[in-house]
Amino acid sequence: MASYGPVQRPSATSADPPSETQPYESKESSNLEKYQPYFFQITCPFSIPSTPESAAARIIRNLGKFGLYYAEFVWIVLFIALIPERKVSLVYLVAMKEVTILYLLLLRAVANTVLFRWLFVFDTKPIVLPLLAIGTSFALIFTHAGIHLLITLAATLPIVLAHSVLWIAEDYGLNEEITQESVPLICTV
Repeated sequence: MASYGPVQRPSATSADPPSETQPYESKESSNLEKYQPYFFQITCPFSIPSTPESAAARIIRNLGKFGLYYAEFVWIVLFIALIPERKVSLVYLVAMKEVTILYLLLLRAVANTVLFRWLFVFDTKPIVLPLLAIGTSFALIFTHAGIHLLITLAATLPIVLAHSVLWIAEDYGLNEEITQESVPLICTV
């Protein structure tokens, strides 16, 4: 009769039963060696930089990494500030954001084409994006929303700067080696 499912075969090595000559303590110590104590590693992704040079390096690295998120944060706060009073300024703000998004999508879509490389020999992002920001600022000023822009920038830029100075985690993971700046709390139980 055929049997279905797994079949247990006898092992080639047989385990000898423990002899009475071995002391009871050796069994207990081998069990304790098998079970390692648990430890918890609590890390914080924020830290005050040790030198001004490391602070500047963090700011540059984090602005490059989180620049889009910082711009989106400032834009959302400005959008909320403009909703109750400045409807025309709100339309300009949304239109300029859409132009910026379309420009970035165009860069991503045709970046590797021969025509695009022939037309634009150098990187246009450092030129076009500040021009769009300046154009948006002028549109807000001309529609009498300049005070909203200044208050929003005064309120959000310190938050952005504080985050870019204090954020240290780069590709944060549990198994990575710990750098000198980020020393975690380690509690062993």
